Amino acid sequence: MASLQAFLPQGEGLLPKWLLLLAVVSVFNAAQNYTTLKLTQRVYCGETYYASPPASAVDPEGKRPPPPIKLSGVALNPVTPLSARTFGTWTFTSAIVRVYAAYHINEPAWYQVAFWMLSITWVHFVAEWKVFGSAAWSRGLASPLIVSTTSLIWMLAQWGYYVK
Repeated sequence: MASLQAFLPQGEGLLPKWLLLLAVVSVFNAAQNYTTLKLTQRVYCGETYYASPPASAVDPEGKRPPPPIKLSGVALNPVTPLSARTFGTWTFTSAIVRVYAAYHINEPAWYQVAFWMLSITWVHFVAEWKVFGSAAWSRGLASPLIVSTTSLIWMLAQWGYYVK
Protein backbone atom coordinates (compact mmCIF):
# COMPACT_ATOMS: atom_id res chain seq x y z
CA MET A 1 0.00 0.00 0.00
CA ALA A 2 2.90 2.34 0.72
CA SER A 3 4.15 1.92 -2.84
CA LEU A 4 0.75 3.05 -4.15
CA GLN A 5 0.90 6.17 -1.96
CA ALA A 6 4.09 7.22 -3.74
CA PHE A 7 2.17 7.55 -7.01
CA LEU A 8 -0.72 9.58 -5.60
CA PRO A 9 -0.64 13.38 -5.78
CA GLN A 10 1.17 14.83 -2.78
CA GLY A 11 -1.03 17.93 -2.52
CA GLU A 12 -2.99 18.37 0.69
CA GLY A 13 -6.63 17.44 0.91
CA LEU A 14 -8.73 15.15 -1.23
CA LEU A 15 -9.22 17.34 -4.31
CA PRO A 16 -5.92 16.33 -5.99
CA LYS A 17 -6.76 12.65 -5.48
CA TRP A 18 -10.30 13.26 -6.76
CA LEU A 19 -8.92 14.87 -9.92
CA LEU A 20 -6.62 11.88 -10.42
CA LEU A 21 -9.56 9.50 -9.97
CA LEU A 22 -11.54 11.50 -12.55
CA ALA A 23 -8.57 11.27 -14.91
CA VAL A 24 -8.37 7.48 -14.56
CA VAL A 25 -12.12 7.11 -15.12
CA SER A 26 -11.86 9.47 -18.10
CA VAL A 27 -9.17 7.31 -19.72
CA PHE A 28 -11.46 4.28 -19.48
CA ASN A 29 -14.39 6.33 -20.80
CA ALA A 30 -12.27 7.55 -23.71
CA ALA A 31 -11.23 3.97 -24.51
CA GLN A 32 -14.83 2.76 -24.52
CA ASN A 33 -15.71 5.54 -26.97
CA TYR A 34 -13.22 3.99 -29.39
CA THR A 35 -14.51 0.44 -28.93
CA THR A 36 -18.30 0.62 -28.54
CA LEU A 37 -21.18 3.05 -28.90
CA LYS A 38 -23.43 1.43 -26.28
CA LEU A 39 -22.48 3.46 -23.20
CA THR A 40 -22.39 6.79 -25.00
CA GLN A 41 -25.76 6.08 -26.59
CA ARG A 42 -27.23 5.81 -23.10
CA VAL A 43 -26.44 9.48 -22.53
CA TYR A 44 -27.76 10.74 -25.83
CA CYS A 45 -31.45 9.79 -26.01
CA GLY A 46 -31.07 6.07 -25.87
CA GLU A 47 -31.71 4.77 -29.34
CA THR A 48 -33.37 7.78 -30.97
CA TYR A 49 -32.33 11.14 -32.29
CA TYR A 50 -34.74 14.00 -31.83
CA ALA A 51 -34.20 16.17 -34.87
CA SER A 52 -36.12 19.35 -35.62
CA PRO A 53 -39.56 18.22 -36.81
CA PRO A 54 -42.12 20.39 -38.55
CA ALA A 55 -43.59 23.07 -36.28
CA SER A 56 -46.90 21.19 -36.17
CA ALA A 57 -45.23 18.20 -34.51
CA VAL A 58 -43.71 20.16 -31.62
CA ASP A 59 -45.48 20.14 -28.26
CA PRO A 60 -46.88 23.69 -27.91
CA GLU A 61 -45.87 23.83 -24.26
CA GLY A 62 -42.39 22.53 -25.03
CA LYS A 63 -42.58 19.90 -22.29
CA ARG A 64 -42.00 16.80 -24.38
CA PRO A 65 -39.32 16.21 -26.97
CA PRO A 66 -40.60 15.93 -30.51
CA PRO A 67 -41.03 12.46 -31.96
CA PRO A 68 -37.97 11.00 -33.68
CA ILE A 69 -37.65 11.57 -37.37
CA LYS A 70 -37.17 8.24 -39.08
CA LEU A 71 -35.43 7.35 -42.30
CA SER A 72 -36.48 4.04 -43.81
CA GLY A 73 -38.22 3.18 -40.55
CA VAL A 74 -35.03 3.41 -38.45
CA ALA A 75 -34.64 6.15 -35.84
CA LEU A 76 -31.33 7.95 -36.04
CA ASN A 77 -28.99 8.13 -33.07
CA PRO A 78 -26.82 11.20 -32.51
CA VAL A 79 -23.95 8.92 -31.48
CA THR A 80 -22.05 7.82 -34.55
CA PRO A 81 -18.67 6.11 -34.66
CA LEU A 82 -17.10 9.45 -35.63
CA SER A 83 -18.82 11.42 -32.87
CA ALA A 84 -17.88 8.75 -30.32
CA ARG A 85 -14.22 8.86 -31.33
CA THR A 86 -14.25 12.67 -31.25
CA PHE A 87 -15.83 12.56 -27.80
CA GLY A 88 -13.25 9.97 -26.75
CA THR A 89 -10.43 12.25 -27.90
CA TRP A 90 -11.90 15.17 -25.94
CA THR A 91 -12.32 12.94 -22.87
CA PHE A 92 -8.71 11.74 -23.12
CA THR A 93 -7.53 15.35 -23.43
CA SER A 94 -9.54 16.19 -20.31
CA ALA A 95 -7.92 13.26 -18.51
CA ILE A 96 -4.44 14.59 -19.28
CA VAL A 97 -5.36 18.03 -17.95
CA ARG A 98 -6.82 16.47 -14.79
CA VAL A 99 -3.62 14.48 -14.18
CA TYR A 100 -1.50 17.62 -14.47
CA ALA A 101 -3.91 19.56 -12.25
CA ALA A 102 -3.87 16.76 -9.66
CA TYR A 103 -0.08 16.81 -9.42
CA HIS A 104 0.23 20.61 -9.73
CA ILE A 105 -2.82 21.61 -7.70
CA ASN A 106 -1.16 24.77 -6.32
CA GLU A 107 -0.25 26.15 -9.73
CA PRO A 108 -2.93 28.65 -10.81
CA ALA A 109 -2.73 27.81 -14.52
CA TRP A 110 -3.36 24.07 -14.05
CA TYR A 111 -6.11 24.69 -11.52
CA GLN A 112 -7.82 27.14 -13.88
CA VAL A 113 -7.48 24.93 -16.96
CA ALA A 114 -8.95 21.95 -15.06
CA PHE A 115 -11.77 24.16 -13.80
CA TRP A 116 -12.54 25.43 -17.32
CA MET A 117 -12.47 21.93 -18.80
CA LEU A 118 -14.97 20.78 -16.17
CA SER A 119 -17.04 23.88 -16.96
CA ILE A 120 -17.06 23.02 -20.66
CA THR A 121 -18.09 19.47 -19.79
CA TRP A 122 -20.96 20.74 -17.63
CA VAL A 123 -22.14 23.22 -20.29
CA HIS A 124 -21.98 20.51 -22.97
CA PHE A 125 -24.18 18.06 -21.09
CA VAL A 126 -26.66 20.70 -19.94
CA ALA A 127 -26.92 22.10 -23.47
CA GLU A 128 -27.44 18.67 -25.01
CA TRP A 129 -30.17 18.02 -22.43
CA LYS A 130 -31.94 21.39 -22.20
CA VAL A 131 -31.10 23.23 -25.44
CA PHE A 132 -30.62 20.64 -28.17
CA GLY A 133 -32.73 17.84 -26.69
CA SER A 134 -30.30 15.13 -27.75
CA ALA A 135 -29.77 13.92 -24.18
CA ALA A 136 -32.56 12.72 -21.92
CA TRP A 137 -32.47 12.67 -18.12
CA SER A 138 -31.26 9.20 -17.25
CA ARG A 139 -28.54 7.44 -15.32
CA GLY A 140 -26.27 7.98 -18.33
CA LEU A 141 -26.71 11.76 -18.16
CA ALA A 142 -26.94 12.03 -14.37
CA SER A 143 -23.45 10.64 -13.82
CA PRO A 144 -21.44 13.24 -15.78
CA LEU A 145 -23.70 16.06 -14.56
CA ILE A 146 -23.35 15.09 -10.90
CA VAL A 147 -19.59 14.60 -11.20
CA SER A 148 -18.99 17.87 -13.07
CA THR A 149 -21.33 19.89 -10.82
CA THR A 150 -19.80 18.48 -7.63
CA SER A 151 -16.26 18.99 -8.93
CA LEU A 152 -16.93 22.58 -10.02
CA ILE A 153 -18.49 23.51 -6.67
CA TRP A 154 -15.62 21.82 -4.83
CA MET A 155 -12.99 23.58 -6.94
CA LEU A 156 -14.67 26.96 -6.49
CA ALA A 157 -14.95 26.45 -2.73
CA GLN A 158 -11.29 25.41 -2.43
CA TRP A 159 -9.80 27.87 -4.93
CA GLY A 160 -8.20 30.10 -2.29
CA TYR A 161 -6.87 27.11 -0.37
CA TYR A 162 -5.03 25.56 -3.29
CA VAL A 163 -4.21 28.58 -5.45
CA LYS A 164 -2.11 31.04 -3.51
